Amino acid sequence: MTYDLVIGDRAYSSWSLRGWLLFDAFGIPVRTHRARLYTDELPEMLKDYFPGKTAPTMRTPDGVVVPETIAIAEELASRHPEAGLWPADPKARAVARVLAAEMHAGFVALRSHCPMNLRVSYTTCEPPAEVLADLARLETIWTWAWQQTGAEVWLAGAYSAADAFFAPVASRIATYNLPVSARAMEYVQAHLAHPSFRRWRAMGLVDGADQPFYRRDWPRRPWPGPVAPAAHAVEGTAAENAACPYSGKPVTHVLEMAGRRWGFCNAFCRDKTVADPEAWPAFMAMVRG
Repeated sequence: MTYDLVIGDRAYSSWSLRGWLLFDAFGIPVRTHRARLYTDELPEMLKDYFPGKTAPTMRTPDGVVVPETIAIAEELASRHPEAGLWPADPKARAVARVLAAEMHAGFVALRSHCPMNLRVSYTTCEPPAEVLADLARLETIWTWAWQQTGAEVWLAGAYSAADAFFAPVASRIATYNLPVSARAMEYVQAHLAHPSFRRWRAMGLVDGADQPFYRRDWPRRPWPGPVAPAAHAVEGTAAENAACPYSGKPVTHVLEMAGRRWGFCNAFCRDKTVADPEAWPAFMAMVRG
C-alpha cells in the first residue's frame, strides 16, 4: 500500500519537505515524483493529480488526490493511526494541531524574506522588523507548547506532524542565522539532526542545478547542522559491494570514503550518499558490516 507524492526541488520547496516528512518520519511508504520549480514540469505533472495545483500533492493507494499539507497530515493520521502523526494524549494533540494550523497559514514575512535554501548558510540576512516579529511569535507559541505538554525536545512529546510543519522554519533559521533563544536553537538543532531531515537535505544538495531565484549575496558560513563524513565520487565500478544497498541492483556508480570504495545503481543514489553518508542507514549498515 504505497502513496504517490508530487514534490518540487528538494533544496527549495519548503512545502514539499513538510509533505514528505509526513511519510518518511512516520514510516509510511511513498513514491515521490519530482518536478522542477519555475518550469512547466509541475503543472504538467499535476494534470494527472486533479484538483491539485501545488507541490506537494498526494494520491492515496485507492486513487484519492489530496493537495495541501494540512489535509495530507489529517488523511494520513486517519488511515494510519498506528503511525503516531498526532500525539495520543488529547491535550498534546490539541496543542500540536493548533501549532500546525498557525504554521500552515502564517509567518508570511519570514517566508518571503527567507525562502528555504538547504544548500547554503549565511552569516546574516539583515532581518527587517516584520521578520523579527514572526520570530518572536514562533518563540511565543513554541514556549507555550512546551509549557502545556511538558515536552523537552519536540513540541508535543514525541516527534509529531506539528514538528514536521516547523521543519522548514528550522531550516530557515539555520540558513539565514536568524536570532532566536537558546531553547529555540536547541529545537532547530534537533530538526537539523533528525534522520529524515538529513536524508531530504542530502538529496536536496544534489537534486538538480541551483535555482537563481534563491540566490542571495550575503556572506556565507558552514551549514550549522551535523557535519557529514567526507566522501567523494570516483570513476569506475570497482567496489567492495556488488549490489546497491538501496535497490539491490548491480553497481554502476562508486564513491570513496575513508579509503574504501562503495557502489550504487545510479548517480543519484551515489551522490545523495556522498552528500551525507550517515543519513542513510542501509549504507552505514553495509559499511559497518
